[in-house]
Amino acid sequence: MLIQVFSRFVLFYEVLKRTHQISAFPLPQYPFITSLLIAAATSYYYCPLLTATVLSLKKRRKENNFPFLQKHSPIPSATQNPRSLPHSLCVFPIVELRRKIERTKGEREGEFRQIENMSRPLGAVIGRYPSSDGSTQIDRIIKRNRRCRDVAFLVVFIAFWVAMIVNSSFGFNLGNPLRLTYGLDYKGNVCGDKHAHPNLRELELTYWVNPNQVYLSGSKNSQFKLANARSICLLDCPRPTDDGLNWVCDYPEGDIRISMDDWIDRNYDYYEFLTPEMRNSSLQLQGPCYPVIFPSVNVHWRCEFVARASNASMRHWQVMGGLNINEDIRIDKTIHKSVNARSSVLKRYVADIGKSWPVLIVCGGLLPLFLSVIWLLMIRHLVVAMPWVTVALFNILIISVTMFYYLKAGWIGNDAISPVIGPPDPYYHVFGRELNHIRAVAVLMTVIMVVSVLTSIAIARRILMATSVLKVAAKVIGEVQALIIFPVIPYAMLAIFYMFWFAAALYLFSSGQIIQNNCDNSNCCAYDLVSKRVNCDRCCGYGIRYTPHIAMAIVFHLFVCYWATQFVIASSATVIAGSVASYYWARGDSSPEIPFLPVFGSMRRLMRYSLGSVALGSLVVSFVESIRFLLESIRRKLKIANTTPDSWIGKALHHTSGFCLSCIEWTLKSVNRNAYIMIAITGKSFCRASGIATELIINNILRIGKVNVIGDIILFLGKLCVSLSSAVFAFLMLDTHKYRSSHNKISSPLFPVVVCWGLGYVVATLFFAVVEMSIDTIILSFCQDSEEHQGTAQYAPPLLMETLNDQNEMQRLTQ
Repeated sequence: MLIQVFSRFVLFYEVLKRTHQISAFPLPQYPFITSLLIAAATSYYYCPLLTATVLSLKKRRKENNFPFLQKHSPIPSATQNPRSLPHSLCVFPIVELRRKIERTKGEREGEFRQIENMSRPLGAVIGRYPSSDGSTQIDRIIKRNRRCRDVAFLVVFIAFWVAMIVNSSFGFNLGNPLRLTYGLDYKGNVCGDKHAHPNLRELELTYWVNPNQVYLSGSKNSQFKLANARSICLLDCPRPTDDGLNWVCDYPEGDIRISMDDWIDRNYDYYEFLTPEMRNSSLQLQGPCYPVIFPSVNVHWRCEFVARASNASMRHWQVMGGLNINEDIRIDKTIHKSVNARSSVLKRYVADIGKSWPVLIVCGGLLPLFLSVIWLLMIRHLVVAMPWVTVALFNILIISVTMFYYLKAGWIGNDAISPVIGPPDPYYHVFGRELNHIRAVAVLMTVIMVVSVLTSIAIARRILMATSVLKVAAKVIGEVQALIIFPVIPYAMLAIFYMFWFAAALYLFSSGQIIQNNCDNSNCCAYDLVSKRVNCDRCCGYGIRYTPHIAMAIVFHLFVCYWATQFVIASSATVIAGSVASYYWARGDSSPEIPFLPVFGSMRRLMRYSLGSVALGSLVVSFVESIRFLLESIRRKLKIANTTPDSWIGKALHHTSGFCLSCIEWTLKSVNRNAYIMIAITGKSFCRASGIATELIINNILRIGKVNVIGDIILFLGKLCVSLSSAVFAFLMLDTHKYRSSHNKISSPLFPVVVCWGLGYVVATLFFAVVEMSIDTIILSFCQDSEEHQGTAQYAPPLLMETLNDQNEMQRLTQ
């Protein structure tokens, strides 16, 4: 009992010495203090919680040592045999005292930790704290006592993925990407389809054999449509001859016993094998052979008539007693109107993605990966020059992309895009919607170029401030080197997802049902080689019908793509934030406080606890973006229909709605990014983390606002540099012979270039998040650190303190 009381006295004395900085002194010289300490030790024996409270006052505890015991020799250690030493200082009780202290030290630490956990600040939650043996824990930089958050939204996200897979399987079963490029023949076959009957593998052009039906479909008072005109698939567009009359005959079958290859070799002409009945039917434009009176040009795999009839062919036709053929220019406009329809242009844009998949892989995947890694390495080693290089390179790239659009629009040089595939007709010039779209984008890029150059000039004097912040991020990248490699993981995930998604999108866009049209049968009569008579029953053409279910499937597919992209980006940002928080709250020590690969610990915490919160944050952004896109579509339709509001209030709301929604979207993305940081640090739910982050930013907005905004602008310009570089190289690859002729000819470089730009921006976002989230995480940690220490951050790196606390320098830079 006496030994226990004395040991408590010695331990309590050590507590007062460490918490109040009492110097070590020999106890026998101070009997009054010795009596008080003995009384306190006796109380401590019965009230251990009271002493634990005193111990909690010291936040940063040092290694346990007892200098007052070491001051007088000889003092044996706990492992020495006391009987082998002199007994001048009552050695045996002291040895027993030391043994008792070591036995009870683990128990005391548990009591201390319980008291501290009752009201621990955020810095203690995410900072270092001692283990039971007094040493600093390496693996407790981030709070461990977490639990799963927002699980319901993770379940919803998984359900959407399952629905997308089912939706994609529906497209793979019913779709055929050839429908996006090629037309249909009168049997409902897709031109170029090797599974059709007959085999149409090399026959990719749609040709309307009856010119009068084409003329009739363009008449204003006629109900006959071009889709019901008789069409077949050919290898090339027929042209009339100057010394006779060429014929284009139906697919050989029935009594016409020649193969498809022979039919192609004979230029689709077997008129000499026809019976008198068949020839008479052909002269009435009912087949099976039809005269070639008008030249035709391959326009987007449709043989578009040129309203310039061949005089020699027309004379031969009239001499033979053929039916009168209309030579009006309407025959030209009818096919061109069908080819140039909005739905046809949209199908061609989607088909261009399938044709230019090598460009997407190189310019949308590999090139931005390489450029992003190079940019991060330059930030690491050339941080002072990088803001200036980024601004200058951005201006050069935005001007280059604008000039490329000017070239393709035909405003510079003679390299405008043409809808004609193959050799053009020198007397026939045709333009499509694609050229109008290119010119509209060229005008838009001109405006963006001017604004960008002026903005770059405006922020030139503030770039030094961004350099100071980027130095902090470069320090983090240098200490936690795995951050440069980590974005490869989400990059690989998105690459696999996009390959599946684009393939499914091509099949979904072409998954309509091919059904026969309803039309006036008297206008589509044609000779049937199998039944050997003119057939007027069910002679209408075929078309592709898209049901509302398919339209909803396409919209759902687009929404899940955007949500999945935001989810991967958010997950990557959360992992980076957790790694950088480990660096900050460990005072920037590189070893052994920071593990070599802290990102793996952050990934484990994300996958175990916070995937639901990330799913909720990405869902909010995706939902707002979808609403903005929907309202923008409605606004455009109202503008086209000239149904804009008449009152000035309505007009103001009509014109400012898009801008307001864009501001809301930008604000949500900013709040989400800060919420992901607090999720990584504290493990809170998304809503709670958003509240914490917003409160920290509002309380410190004057201190960090200017620096953070300038840093974000430089990073945004860096992302645009990577994405614009992808667009420039996409232009160069699409301008080669492979994509300007033959089967791989694209209708316009617009859509592939835009997709490459978008993919490049997504890849740059993944890699630039290393710098972006490093800056934001350190700044938020700095704000919390300052609040916990009465306005003075204790854990902030010196570079950050220099940047944020030097108010005079900030005022000079922002003047």
